[in-house]
Amino acid sequence: MAGAEDPVGLGVVKSLAHPGTNFTGLSNQALETAVKKLELLKELVPGAAPVAVLWDPGSLLTWQAVEDSARRRGWRLLSFEVSDAVEVKAGIKAAAAAQAGALLPVGGLVFRHARLIAELATASRLPAFYSNPDQVGNAGLIHYAADLNLIWGRAAIFVDKILRGAKPADLPVEQPTKFNLIINLQTAKAIGLTIPRALLLRADQVIQ
Repeated sequence: MAGAEDPVGLGVVKSLAHPGTNFTGLSNQALETAVKKLELLKELVPGAAPVAVLWDPGSLLTWQAVEDSARRRGWRLLSFEVSDAVEVKAGIKAAAAAQAGALLPVGGLVFRHARLIAELATASRLPAFYSNPDQVGNAGLIHYAADLNLIWGRAAIFVDKILRGAKPADLPVEQPTKFNLIINLQTAKAIGLTIPRALLLRADQVIQ
């Protein structure tokens, strides 16, 4: 595995420390990261306006983690399950009509439609997170996730160990140690958003 969303929750391994199956590798901590993104969005856009969440059927666990976190904090969410680009467009349009304060896309499908989401979110003046760091440089507002380049590099080490005879069941699943926060001030200006200074100081990269 090179960046699995939730290996234990998906039943791929018995535990991170002791996989006990024919799988091992790295987790990208997508569930924990999605919850952190929600917290950052509420810091970015404080107030009572709901956060619209776009999620696909494959990211049900992530949606449930975000929903649980919001419920415990008393934050309102708008749920939009999407399966294709048409539903992505409809979801963002509905989020804007419902006066959502921000947009949180999660899952593989929204990762593939990052450019479309960036364009529609900017046009709707919706602050939104992106899973692809390159998209923030093109049109997106903010990115926060585990460093995938490091994860993929570490995956090669697992391949080497297994080819040398190690059993996947005995190799603990690794979790990411580096997370990147990227903010695009050009997009912030385009949607009329002021980024809190405290958030800018925590960013690994600020695009001017």
